[in-house]
Amino acid sequence: MADVVFRFPAPGPEPITGDLDGWKKVEGNPTMKTWVQHTSADGSVISGTWEATPGTWHATYGAYEFVHLIDGQITITPDGGQPVTMQPGDAFTVEPGFAGTWKIEKPVRKHFCIKLK
Repeated sequence: MADVVFRFPAPGPEPITGDLDGWKKVEGNPTMKTWVQHTSADGSVISGTWEATPGTWHATYGAYEFVHLIDGQITITPDGGQPVTMQPGDAFTVEPGFAGTWKIEKPVRKHFCIKLK
C-alpha cells in the first residue's frame, strides 16, 4: 500500500531549472526552480516546491493548480483582467485555461499541487 500521508522533505539538490511549459519571459530575466517532491499513486497529481526570481512571465495553464505562497510577492494578471497581488501566507488556485502574467516582485517560494488528469 502506498503511503497515505506524505510529509514534504526539504527540496533536494537537483531542481528542474528550465521554464515551465506554457511560460514565456516577457520582462526582465527571471529564473525558476521546480522540485516535484511527490506524485500520486495513479500519476494524476504532482506536488512540490517552486522558487522564482524577480521578473515577469506570461503563463498559459492546461491544468488546475493549488498554491500556498511561503515567501515573496507575486502579482497575477489574467489577460484582460484585474491584477491580484499574493503575499506570504496566501493560498490560491489557478484554473485550467488561465492565460496571463505572473510578475515576481520579490523572490518567491511556494508549495504547489497540480492535477494533471
